[in-house]
Amino acid sequence: MTDAYGAAGVDIDAANEAVERYRSILAQHRDPRVLTGIGGFAGCFSLQGYTDPVLVASTDGVGTKVLVAATLGRFNTIGADLVNHCVNDLLCSNAQPLFFLDYLAMGKLDPTAAADVVAGIDHACHTAGMALLGGETAEMPGVYTPPHFDLAGTIVGALERNAMLDVTTVIAGDAIVGLPANGLHTNGYSLARATLDTERWHERLDAASAQTIGDALLAVHPSYLPYVRAIQAAGVRIKSMAHITGGGLIDNVPRALPEHLAARFDAQRWQVPPIAQLIVREAHLSTTEAYRTLNMGVGYCCIVAAADAKRAVAAAEAALEAQPIDGASSSVAVVGEVEPRHSCGPSVILSGA
Repeated sequence: MTDAYGAAGVDIDAANEAVERYRSILAQHRDPRVLTGIGGFAGCFSLQGYTDPVLVASTDGVGTKVLVAATLGRFNTIGADLVNHCVNDLLCSNAQPLFFLDYLAMGKLDPTAAADVVAGIDHACHTAGMALLGGETAEMPGVYTPPHFDLAGTIVGALERNAMLDVTTVIAGDAIVGLPANGLHTNGYSLARATLDTERWHERLDAASAQTIGDALLAVHPSYLPYVRAIQAAGVRIKSMAHITGGGLIDNVPRALPEHLAARFDAQRWQVPPIAQLIVREAHLSTTEAYRTLNMGVGYCCIVAAADAKRAVAAAEAALEAQPIDGASSSVAVVGEVEPRHSCGPSVILSGA
């Protein structure tokens, strides 16, 4: 019996093997809220513990960081990158993650590599307290050339209606608390790859570090969930939040501000990760280009009343000591303040950069 589908490049047996590996991975973290999960046509989740729930959803990917993982043959971190990026986006609405769905597409399905990706997704989901409800693994010869692949995910969370953030409560004089980044996270990789030849990825990042350029490029995008919750547990009201992704501080922070206000940052208050410094230097980026392309060391921002700033920093710092961000160059700090915006002025002002 011939296998025409296999001859066309799709291996059904490999797909079945991958699913069995997924089942073994997910069995380690069973979630009682999952009524039907992997293997069916859809997942069913029991929403519990809310009085007046608002569902919050977001979809994202990890950009061309997948090319770095494929080139280095390291697939065990990219899944956590995906989940944590989505968790942080959801967190900006103050929602608590409930469940996650992933989409993995490969030119030629490698069950071992696929299992590594899903293991990273599952671990990050478990760490965030949410269920990996299901997903899709697609083998797409002709669309992706092995070993290349693509990865995306959808996250759903919830919060009580009265816990929704109101950006209009932000006022001039409020403080911006910055949570540290440990690298590029999931943005700026097209620039990184264009600037740093793959032959250099096994070189040391700098003379003082044992970390290679490849290690730095694959540093896992951290989840800021525990640090934000620590600030709130300390009794601090967070008025607004911004996840610093593509567009950097310049394009992301305005989304957390009313139009009549601006954010003024002092870049002397934090450190830029070495991998970002290297890219800025070798790509000859201007200050505006750098802070609009890369996070430049600030991965997440919380806007709080000035009177609450010290308490917020102390709470987040304590949480950071308990759950360190591997490779972070800075600590938690008040990185800027909110001020009135000039009618013709920018919504983000940088000094000290």
